[in-house]
Amino acid sequence: MRRIFYLLTFMLVMLIFPAAAVCQTTPVVKPGNEVLLESYQHLIAGKRVGLVTNQTGVNSRGVSFIDILAATVGTKLTALYAPEHGLDGVAKAGQWVESYTHPQLRIPVYSLYGSTRMPTQAMLQGIDVLLFDIQDIGARTYTYMSTLQYCLVAAEKYNKPVVVLDRPNPLGGMIVEGPVLEDCFKSFVGVDNLPMAHGMTAGELARFFNRKIGAALTVVPMEGYRRSMSFEDTGLPFVQASPNIPDLTSAYSYMATGLGEGTGVFQADKFRWIGGRGIDAARYAELLNGAGLPGVVFVPEVRGTAGGVRLEVQDPLCFNPAKSGIYALTYAFSLGDFQVPKSTANNIVMFDKVMGTDKMGRWLEEGLTPQQIEARYAPALQLFKQEREQYLLPQYRPGLSVVVDGVPLGGDLEPFIDEQNRIMVPLRAVSEALGAQVRWEAQTRRVIINRGATVLHFTVGSPVVLVNGQEKLMDTIPQIKNSRTVVPLRFAAEYLGATVDWNGSMLRANVTFSR
Repeated sequence: MRRIFYLLTFMLVMLIFPAAAVCQTTPVVKPGNEVLLESYQHLIAGKRVGLVTNQTGVNSRGVSFIDILAATVGTKLTALYAPEHGLDGVAKAGQWVESYTHPQLRIPVYSLYGSTRMPTQAMLQGIDVLLFDIQDIGARTYTYMSTLQYCLVAAEKYNKPVVVLDRPNPLGGMIVEGPVLEDCFKSFVGVDNLPMAHGMTAGELARFFNRKIGAALTVVPMEGYRRSMSFEDTGLPFVQASPNIPDLTSAYSYMATGLGEGTGVFQADKFRWIGGRGIDAARYAELLNGAGLPGVVFVPEVRGTAGGVRLEVQDPLCFNPAKSGIYALTYAFSLGDFQVPKSTANNIVMFDKVMGTDKMGRWLEEGLTPQQIEARYAPALQLFKQEREQYLLPQYRPGLSVVVDGVPLGGDLEPFIDEQNRIMVPLRAVSEALGAQVRWEAQTRRVIINRGATVLHFTVGSPVVLVNGQEKLMDTIPQIKNSRTVVPLRFAAEYLGATVDWNGSMLRANVTFSR
């Protein structure tokens, strides 16, 4: 009866959510929990399932996967496991969370941030498979992925298969930065030899962790995800990750402002501000803005007796939070009187746990510049990047992306770069994105694009384009690829009055119209 009641409740939720989702952007990416039920259901069919999750475990329409799994015919949700902050994500950082019985499902909700942080044999004995579905924020110190690592260890010990339902890294898959954690500084805020920003999804991290564990691991990948995407590009909803990470801005800024543990350099306003007593806010902003850190602007702001800066993240894909955090901490030390906490043989201070090393403290005390500090940790970081490659999922390769006025270009043919080093895009997809009308003349192999008073004539195989009747010469040609007509993005967009900005490191073209 309880299953029938829950199924009816779930159906009601599903009726409500599509109506609410009409005004939202259609997701480009399917998260792993949707792909599981569409293509990998054999992994849970007829099995007793344990689910490690919290409030972030939702599908592309924001529906809780707990509700979905509880209503799934042919499988039995037997137990839930909650990380730091609890199943609903409201407990404060570091707060002990108790286990309890779910009030509707009448199944145990085991806390993995209470009397134990690793599933015990008793917690796992009633399940056949352990699912993991939690949204990470891309930082080594954020403990949700530590819980994943602990679950892998327990699963291997008690012979339980683990299935990780993959999700995007909000920082993208291209930023890999910071000192690599050394073995003697491992803790629950750093369970493996990762840099501060690892650039991996949950599934890729599981593969990396498992190299030393050997659990029976399956990763259910996302569909439509590319490493070069920002979280906004995916179209997925971002659910508050924890009390101090209510939105993407806080997630982006977490490492940029939260590295000064115990030094007197501190964060505020949910990681949007960093500063400390004695800092000249204007000078601090001047130093940071003059450092050439991409994708962010630092605005001077005094909070009480502390001077600091507010972060304005302008391009999440270019923004490097770990690098920015090291610069922010180093410049703060150069402007104020701050002290580095010291570890002993019996007590590793949180500052060193966060850094993954005690070298950062020594470099700050030596008065090194941020550029010199970067050079010091670069060799270990490069070795990590090389090791990391074998654990990355190949379907997430950093494909070329085109974004028109903030919306990723759709279509069934991905943009590509031709022999002339020009970005080629599917004609119909780019025309619709640019708000233009398009007509194809098969006999002459001519494409006619009209937007307002502008009319363009492209001919397949010809470098000549007519712009309102005047001939213009291109250094490339429109062509047919996979039965689709493709045209050069820059020429088509700029002739129609748009601006195209190319970010080579991110393989991303941003197209904007002047308003």
